Amino acid sequence: MRILSITLALIFAVGLVSAQNEIVSMSEKAFDYKDWVYKNVDTGKDVNLRKFVNGKKLVIVVYWAPWCHNWEYDVEYVQSLYEKYKGSGLDIIGVAEYDPVDKMKDHIKKHSVTFTNVYESTSTVEREKTTHFMQRREAGDTRKWGSPWYVFLDPKTFESEGQAIISKKTSVVNGELKRDEVEKYIRQRLGLDGTTAGTAAAKKEIEVCEPNKSAGLLKP
Repeated sequence: MRILSITLALIFAVGLVSAQNEIVSMSEKAFDYKDWVYKNVDTGKDVNLRKFVNGKKLVIVVYWAPWCHNWEYDVEYVQSLYEKYKGSGLDIIGVAEYDPVDKMKDHIKKHSVTFTNVYESTSTVEREKTTHFMQRREAGDTRKWGSPWYVFLDPKTFESEGQAIISKKTSVVNGELKRDEVEKYIRQRLGLDGTTAGTAAAKKEIEVCEPNKSAGLLKP
């Protein structure tokens, strides 16, 4: 009886951990991704996206929340991509959401993040008022919090200078990265090889990333 109880408990724990996993394939989406100006988390200075991407071959915009354990799963890998490919034309910029700036700074320091980070919102009550919320819904992301959410920008495809819209079609990841797939995509866009990217998987709204929810469960 005791062995059965232990077995059931282990099955439940594994299922709970798996349920937190939101690894999703990349997909190309037709929607108007808009230019923005947000404050740098570290310096407080304005950062304009269109100016930021100038001279880059590929820019990844990743939206994240400090309390989100799905982003915790990706953050060090994203940092490793930045370190590996920044000399080849890749840049990454994070857009922090839904937590005070000091929490954002603590998170950046904890994970030794060196790519640029800005912030749009500083409270969970702002969720449905953010551009992040509106843009990711246009891109088919039906999750509640949308952390992490990735937008891949190729400056060669940008709309004309001076327009509010940067791109009308771009690749996104509505969840955590499929690591081999994403790295192949990056290498292709940087001219390092000719590998193609994959397709998307549909997602229903779930409440995996919740503020103040324990992040103690391990990823498979």
